[in-house]
Amino acid sequence: MTNDVTTNKVAVLAGGWSDERDVSLSSGREVREALLQAGFDHVDLLDIADSDFVQRLCEGAYDVAFVALHGEYGEDGCIQGLLEVMHIPYTFSGVLASSMAMEKEVAKSVYARAGLPVPRGVVIDARHKPTSEELEEILSQLGLPLFVKPASNGSSFGISHVTKSEDLAAAIELAAHTGGRVLVEEAIVGTEITVPVLGNERPHALPIVEIDTGADFYDIQVKYEPAELHHRIPANLDSDVYEKAQEYAVRAHVALGCRGCSRSDFIVTAEGEPVILETNTIPGMTAASLLPDSARHGGIEFPDLCRRFVQLAIEKEA
Repeated sequence: MTNDVTTNKVAVLAGGWSDERDVSLSSGREVREALLQAGFDHVDLLDIADSDFVQRLCEGAYDVAFVALHGEYGEDGCIQGLLEVMHIPYTFSGVLASSMAMEKEVAKSVYARAGLPVPRGVVIDARHKPTSEELEEILSQLGLPLFVKPASNGSSFGISHVTKSEDLAAAIELAAHTGGRVLVEEAIVGTEITVPVLGNERPHALPIVEIDTGADFYDIQVKYEPAELHHRIPANLDSDVYEKAQEYAVRAHVALGCRGCSRSDFIVTAEGEPVILETNTIPGMTAASLLPDSARHGGIEFPDLCRRFVQLAIEKEA
């Protein structure tokens, strides 16, 4: 690698086998184009699901990998472990931070230890079908409405907004199809926001995005509609609440051990308290994605943002 980051040979890793494969490929294509616009000499897009992926990665003599993978095998620490073994620097968080952020139950424990408010919830083994008595106990403990989600999936796949008690069992069954565990949480009512964070040793928050969906929640359909339909930047919050949300996002980034960037989602209650829902260690990198939209409003165009991610990866390695 050289001092001029754009001379580094970059492998953009995308695709894979998760529910988010198509979104990942879109991210990968846009990242590759952005890096070329930023002046990089050599950028290859590799689909990790291809049979010759490992061979191409080994033979490519890449200086750095730009991880544009979402969901299982990409955002959960798996690909990061492979890159560690191969001694290839890579963008975004390492193995431990990636796996902890992906496991919502674990992430909530980390948030709580860091003093961040989290929704009340219970975790159910996906192999266990709750009895009617157990369902009643959940409803008694958490009330309605509820959110039911896979404990380790991303991008709103398998999530249900439950407003009627008779729908709870079906929502748990839907989330259980992904395997692993199911998280049932109280639905926090308020303003939905997301707070991107950039940096390694000294992370800082970008402009907050307020998400106005017009739907029950920020589901998979809404998430990939044009950004201007649903993103308000900066979020319409009182200044003290705005600063608190940015502080909480940086605190979550540090507590999980994130690197490069993260994007934490919150609901701001009527009392002005940001309640953290989850942290994404590899946010989407498409034209409709939240972090690039926030960065643009903060004065960072997409090609420069991608260049910065490569620079942060190299700094992390150093």
